[in-house]
Amino acid sequence: MWIADGWKDYEVLDTSSGEKLERWGDYLLVRPDPQVIWNTEKKHYGWKKFNGHYHRSNKGGGEWEFHKLPEEWTINYKELTFNLKPFSFKHTGLFPEQAANWDWFSSLIKEAGRPIKVLNLFAYTGGATVSAAKAGASVTHVDAAKGMVAWAKENAASSGLADAPIRYLVDDCVKFVEREIRRGNKYDAIIMDPPSYGRGPKGEIWKIEESVFPFIQLSAKLLSDNPLFFLINSYTTGLQPAVLSYMLHTVLDPIHEGTVEANEIGLPVKGNGLVLPCGASGRWTAK
Repeated sequence: MWIADGWKDYEVLDTSSGEKLERWGDYLLVRPDPQVIWNTEKKHYGWKKFNGHYHRSNKGGGEWEFHKLPEEWTINYKELTFNLKPFSFKHTGLFPEQAANWDWFSSLIKEAGRPIKVLNLFAYTGGATVSAAKAGASVTHVDAAKGMVAWAKENAASSGLADAPIRYLVDDCVKFVEREIRRGNKYDAIIMDPPSYGRGPKGEIWKIEESVFPFIQLSAKLLSDNPLFFLINSYTTGLQPAVLSYMLHTVLDPIHEGTVEANEIGLPVKGNGLVLPCGASGRWTAK
């Protein structure tokens, strides 16, 4: 498992009964986690003295309960600063486990010894975007949600990257990739974090089981003649690391020399020293 253990401003304090207790800077949050199927004694005081608790509804969705939690606050990861705020369906605007991937590709970018162009698809609030930009890459950031793209700009500015070579686009990722192929544009690295299900700005339907493999095939056409890496993340139950590995091998082996690794990503749990699984990633690296 690839473990995001470099955090100082974030930690999973405990897990029990379908929930995780987390510290986000100075604030404690309790949020649902479908992986937490065990019941253990909740000894940590934060289970009762939290600043925010997302209560899931039996009818779907849910709502937040707040106690002295600001509308927005920031946390740092190494040289990066992220703006947080609790919003729809338990999220805060950041997936801390992705730091394991940020560290990996940041090293590749820094060690490349040449300018690197990165395409970040389904880019959300820009954790990967600011990480790649801080490492020295120029980044094209694409997401269908206008609010998420605005949030990514805020994260870049907070991280001292307001003037970095980042291009922000509110667009359907599939449509954008198709246009980039027609334009003849190329990228040295591609990052994608496709949702399980979604709709584009014009109602385009995305179902990951049907859409992700053709999209990897399509996106691979944008790789330059000297590509650096290809990263795909999955939070979809059933898309195991081996599935990500199989897709990357199938698409990239015939056209580029490289190696493929795939694994779960996770976060250490302070209370017991175990690791909470948080999804999966597939990584292709050029030889």
